[in-house]
Amino acid sequence: MPEQLLQNPAIDTPIVFVDLETTGGSTGEHRITEVGVVEVGAEGVSRWSTLVDPQQPIPPFIQQLTGITDAMVRGAPTFDSIAPGLFERLDGKLFVAHNASFDRGFLRSEFRRAGLAFNPDVLCTVRLSRALFPAEKRHGLDALVERHALVPSDRHRALADADLLWQFWQRLHGLVPVETLQMQIERTLRRYRLAGEITEDLLDTAPAGCGIYAFFGEGDVPLYVGRSVRVRQRLRSHLTGERRSSKDMRLAQQVRRVEWLATGGELGAMLAEAQWIATLRPGQNRLPRIAKSDPVDAPWPFDGPIVFEERDAEVQARAFHVIDRWRYVGHAPTLAEAASLHASRSSAVGVTGGFELSTYRILQTHLARGLRVMPLGVSTAVSTASVA
Repeated sequence: MPEQLLQNPAIDTPIVFVDLETTGGSTGEHRITEVGVVEVGAEGVSRWSTLVDPQQPIPPFIQQLTGITDAMVRGAPTFDSIAPGLFERLDGKLFVAHNASFDRGFLRSEFRRAGLAFNPDVLCTVRLSRALFPAEKRHGLDALVERHALVPSDRHRALADADLLWQFWQRLHGLVPVETLQMQIERTLRRYRLAGEITEDLLDTAPAGCGIYAFFGEGDVPLYVGRSVRVRQRLRSHLTGERRSSKDMRLAQQVRRVEWLATGGELGAMLAEAQWIATLRPGQNRLPRIAKSDPVDAPWPFDGPIVFEERDAEVQARAFHVIDRWRYVGHAPTLAEAASLHASRSSAVGVTGGFELSTYRILQTHLARGLRVMPLGVSTAVSTASVA
């Protein structure tokens, strides 16, 4: 086997070419009936497959398509019984599949039911083919067989189809300049297994709506703070997205930990982001310039803490943001909880506020635009557009 088939800067692990047969297309309703794996590593090429008892009937049209019948899977191992061995076979290797989101999704769901977290780095051969051969209209497996003279031993059987992907991989190294292939693999590769404790499962718990996030590197050094109206989506774009910029890719390689905070709205995200940047001073954020005309303190034009309301349309929620003496205190879902938040934080730090230049700048701008605020604890909003 030519060394360049594995020694690729975009790939630094063994490779598994994987195909599944299932009872249907829904990971929630349907189950796997067959698994095929071609593993390519320093020790050579190995092949493994098994039928799987889905513990549900196989629809007739799928039996006709795959040739796998209810009788064939009766008495086959269940996925639970093969899960530990299969996980060990796949874990830590680059997962290559055709329409990879389908195969990865089914395995991820089955492994989760077996108590295992499956988050491999994924390379989809459909997307890789589109990237390498954009003039071609068809990129299904049958089209690849015809276009690249692949030799099928069967079709719609898991191991045979996995072997076609291995054949396609070998053809590419003779058809495409190595620099081009490396570049497109890196662009197409989705790295779900990130450094540290960051996995796709972890990203699933990030806020769907407005919020802020912070990346930390080795030694918990702050790297970057950002905000988004869709934090979970933005994190995936940074860390696993196919269309990442070179800057995002360099950042992702350094990340070891991530924190986030839902803010309940865009203005709250602006205030919290500025506060985190000022506190953490991350290396890849620009600190705001301080002009000679900027105050080091400023009179607070209200009698006490104020609150304003925001609504996050993405998650259909609202938040009440508290500011006291040009310091952003935080937010809560109700006015009563906002008052409790202010009281608890004031008690904890022994003060009710402190001048923050970023909060001063942001709030002054939005007050001038008509932001409506109210004294904390008062239910009737007052316009502050005229506050100097």
